[in-house]
Amino acid sequence: MQHTALIVIDMQQGMASPAAGERNNPAAEDNIARLLAAWREANAPVVHVRHISRTPGSPFWPGQAGVEFQPRFTPLPHAHVVEKNVPDCFINTGLERWLHARGITRLVMVGVSTNNSVEASARTAGNLGFATQVVADATFAFAKRDYAGNQRSADEVHWMALANLDGEYAQVVQTDEALAALGAALRNISAAPVPAIV
Repeated sequence: MQHTALIVIDMQQGMASPAAGERNNPAAEDNIARLLAAWREANAPVVHVRHISRTPGSPFWPGQAGVEFQPRFTPLPHAHVVEKNVPDCFINTGLERWLHARGITRLVMVGVSTNNSVEASARTAGNLGFATQVVADATFAFAKRDYAGNQRSADEVHWMALANLDGEYAQVVQTDEALAALGAALRNISAAPVPAIV
């Protein structure tokens, strides 16, 4: 699984604040934690993405509590951390180069929010040629008013964003599917014959 990275997007304290608004998928954090634990156990690559705002007063402005990682998603010392200033985690971060240097060709994306940083990052990943999966039940969104002025629920925003991605830029999967694929890959590695020493 060294060719597949788990990308954990913006799981910061500011995203857990009630001030962020109505959200969906309350089990998302538990599913992200399951995936993160599995990737760590497999010693597979993990990238933690953190948003650093350029807007004074934002909860993601440097030095604010909101910019810090939520405790259960704190990166391990060897994990790669990407700090971004725009929704797309590939812009001005060096992430693409870091992935290519390690031969990583597949990405599994989780985090928040589905229609913002997750969607923006998955679009770029697909356009760059990475085989990208977005885990539907390990992402979540917030309610939002559409351009016509209609209030959309968090679920509506979430599912529309996933529909924008699926089959175009990424494959949308569920946590159990991503875990099953990880397990299958590990079994294939362990079953591979050991080359004879001559």
